[in-house]
Amino acid sequence: MLVDNGVNGDSRVQKQARSAADAGWDVTLLGRSPTNAPQSWRLGSALVRLLPMPEPLFRKRHQFRRAWLRWPLAYPPTGIAEHRAQQVAAWQADLRVRGALLDLEARSGRRRPMAERWRRIQLVLARLLGYWVWVRTKMHNRAQHARRYRNPWDRAYTWFWQLVHGDGAWRRLEPGLWDYELAYGPVLDELAPDLIHANDFRMLGVGARAAIRGRAAGRPVKLVWDAHEFLPGIRPWQQNIRWLPAHRAHEREYAPYADAVITVSDALAELLRAEHHLAETPAVVLNAPAVEHGPGSPDQPVPDLRQLCGVGPDVPLLVYSGSAAEPRGLRTMVDALPELPGVHVALVVNPALRYVEKLVAHVRRLGLTDRVHVLPYVEHWQVVPFLAAADIGVIPIHHWPNHEIALITKFFEYAHARLPVVVSDVRTMADTVRSTGQGEVFRAEDVADYVRAVRAVLADRERYRAAYDRPGLLAGWTWAAQAEILDGVYRRLLPDPAEPPESSSPTARVPVSASVGSTRGDQR
Repeated sequence: MLVDNGVNGDSRVQKQARSAADAGWDVTLLGRSPTNAPQSWRLGSALVRLLPMPEPLFRKRHQFRRAWLRWPLAYPPTGIAEHRAQQVAAWQADLRVRGALLDLEARSGRRRPMAERWRRIQLVLARLLGYWVWVRTKMHNRAQHARRYRNPWDRAYTWFWQLVHGDGAWRRLEPGLWDYELAYGPVLDELAPDLIHANDFRMLGVGARAAIRGRAAGRPVKLVWDAHEFLPGIRPWQQNIRWLPAHRAHEREYAPYADAVITVSDALAELLRAEHHLAETPAVVLNAPAVEHGPGSPDQPVPDLRQLCGVGPDVPLLVYSGSAAEPRGLRTMVDALPELPGVHVALVVNPALRYVEKLVAHVRRLGLTDRVHVLPYVEHWQVVPFLAAADIGVIPIHHWPNHEIALITKFFEYAHARLPVVVSDVRTMADTVRSTGQGEVFRAEDVADYVRAVRAVLADRERYRAAYDRPGLLAGWTWAAQAEILDGVYRRLLPDPAEPPESSSPTARVPVSASVGSTRGDQR
């Protein structure tokens, strides 16, 4: 399995690897190390390996040149900016120590007026130099990162290479995709898998090229492509006009090499079939929670959500669990709190993200720090019992093409926690909530309508919870059901192995190997 993140936090790929290993496949999950050092551990019976991935091709050619006309004072892109800033910081630190030594000498009766004057002069010089370095570094950063690739030159460049190379244009427009190949490709060749499961668009190329090399070597390698989202519906990264055409071309080039395609929703399956002229509609493997995956040890108790928030059982508690970013709508939850007296919000997110830091600063400005609780992720098997302590699960996401077509992981996690839900009116989730009666729908980014929906659910929580008593509803929303679909895809492609083992113990193995992958960390 291939994943362009560090595995932790990507619940979909963790569940895939673990359930495939439990079904008897020999699974190696290759991820991307967040450091320069390789890492490895076991996920159930699956082996996780994180690979270092340098990114020299990710930088664009202009980032290696000086922008003399626009930023004449900018440092050259050689690393000297960081070096000079550190030099000034070291000088200032040395001057502080010298000042402390002079103070100690003065207390003992030994004053050195000339040394003190010289130190003060140096302090002024250090401040001036620090300001000069700051100005030049600011220009350096602007020269390196301010370009948005939306000017006429970039449009002409993109058009030219699309005209010349067609779907191969990504090699010029987004050469950083080769960084994935150079990090993962040799390891894949060494593993010599029978089956490669490549999740999403970046890993599709890595998996397809490995399958081509394997087939050329006489091994009938099978490729499964797991599309987590519809690439044309993604907002271009950093407003880069090259990004979307490059990645779409990359996806179109390698999609024909997939022996099977799976995805996360029926709507996305139909879009993929039309986009890539697939012979059959992709199988749907929902992002359902793995309620059957436990710690395997009583030493890993589930954290208490209310205890971490410091609230009692009678305090209304709303929870959001998953990726944190502006399009996720978390600000709506915060801005609504003045209209919801006594209500608390728990945000189970990555607290280190810049967006979360900005959101917390906004919470402080509103004076709501005692009612908004930012909590870190828990293990994927802990999510459902952890969330069950809340009163409402909230999904306030904005209208984006990919938000309209999916039932995201947190939707199923809230359901298995038997939480009434409040969701924005993105199409698929809103239609599902209206049909099941498990919650209320509000207009995305509309704080007043969100307040209405929350009040309606808090007024009659048990009525909304009763929706989960519908026969078969939750049973179809489990990872166990999805794992059977996934295993069926594998066995259709590799029909020769022995029958699956009766036990899912780590020693039970089918004598073939599967190498599986994903690219999105945002699957909560």
